[in-house]
Amino acid sequence: MKVTTDNGIVGIGEAGLHGVTEAAEAAVRTFGRYLVGKDPLQIEHHFQFMYRFSLFRGAAVGGAISALDIALWDIAGKHFEAPAYQLMGGKVRDKARVYMHVGGDSVEDLYASAKAAAAEGFTAVRFTPFVETDDQQYYNMRYSAMLSEAVSRVAAVREAVGNDVDLCVEIHRRLGIPEAIQLGREIAEFRPFFYEDPTTPDSNESMAEIARNIPIPIATGERLHTMWEFRELLQQRACSYIRPDVCLAGGLTHSKKIAAVAESFNVGVIPHHNPLTPISTAACIQIDACIPNFVLQEYTGEDKPPKSEMVKEPLRLEKGYLEIPDRPGIGVEINDEFFATHEYSPRPINTPLREDGSVADR
Repeated sequence: MKVTTDNGIVGIGEAGLHGVTEAAEAAVRTFGRYLVGKDPLQIEHHFQFMYRFSLFRGAAVGGAISALDIALWDIAGKHFEAPAYQLMGGKVRDKARVYMHVGGDSVEDLYASAKAAAAEGFTAVRFTPFVETDDQQYYNMRYSAMLSEAVSRVAAVREAVGNDVDLCVEIHRRLGIPEAIQLGREIAEFRPFFYEDPTTPDSNESMAEIARNIPIPIATGERLHTMWEFRELLQQRACSYIRPDVCLAGGLTHSKKIAAVAESFNVGVIPHHNPLTPISTAACIQIDACIPNFVLQEYTGEDKPPKSEMVKEPLRLEKGYLEIPDRPGIGVEINDEFFATHEYSPRPINTPLREDGSVADR
C-alpha cells in the first residue's frame, strides 16, 4: 500500500489482516479519505483520530491503521532524510537476531531442514511439532499418539541443531488447556526458547493457567490489537514474551507503546511477521532497532525469491542477524514490476474438521 504526498514523497505500508484481506483493503480506503489534505507529519494525531473516531474497532480497523501509520512514518523518514527509528529515539542495537522457519512432514525432513538452517548461520529456528500440511490428520489423532509425535519432532530438531541454536516451538493454538500443559511438560527437557500460542488467545486466564503449570516460556500476542489488551495479558502473567504484529497492532506508533508496556513488566518483545511481506519485516526492524526489550525477530526467508523480489533492495541478512538499515523511512521500496505481474489470490475459506464433523481451531 502507498501513500503519496503533494510534494511527491511516497510512503509504503502493509496491513496484517491476512485472513480476510479484502476487509483491510476496504478499511484503508475509508481512512484514506480522512488523510487526504492532511499534514503527513502529524502521525500521532492521525493515529488517535483514526482509532477513536468510530464506535467499533477490531482487526480490520487495526490492520488498516497499521498500514497507514507505517506509510506515514516512511514519509516522515524520507522528509527528514533519516530512518524511522531515528525519529523514535534512535537505535539501541546495530543488528536484530532472527529466527528462521523450518519444517517437514516427516521427522527426517524436519531434522534436515533444521540442520540446514543452522548451517546457514541461524541461531534460532521455529517449527511446529505437528505435520503442518495435514491438519486433518493431526486433529483426528488420539491423545497419546499426538503427544508422542510432537515430542519426537521437538527431540529431532534439538538433535539436529545441538545446543548452540534455540528452539521456537509453534503450536498454532491447536491445544486445549490439559493438552498444552502435558505437552509443555514433556518437551521441557529440550529447553525450548519459547512455546508459542499453545491455546487460543481468546482468554488470558486460559493462557495464564498453562503458564503456571509448565516450566517453559510462553510467547503470544499476534492476534491482539492494542496496548490495553497486552497490558491485561501481562497483568495475569500469562506469557514470558509478547508477539505484537506491527501490521495489525497500530503500526510503529502503537507498537512502540506496546513494547513500553511490556518493558514495565520486564517482558521481552518478539514481533510477529509471518505470513507477510518484506514491507512487514522492514517495519518490524524499525521497532527492533529502538526498543530495549527486543529479543528475536521472526523471519521467513525474505532474502530469497519470491519475497526478495517484492522490494527493490531487501534488508541484509548475515549469520542469523538482520542489519539495521540506515536508509530513510522504513528502509525498503516496493518493486512495482513484481506486483504488476502477480495477481491477487483470495484466501480460501477453509478450516479443519474433526472426526465427528465439528470445527477445530486454527
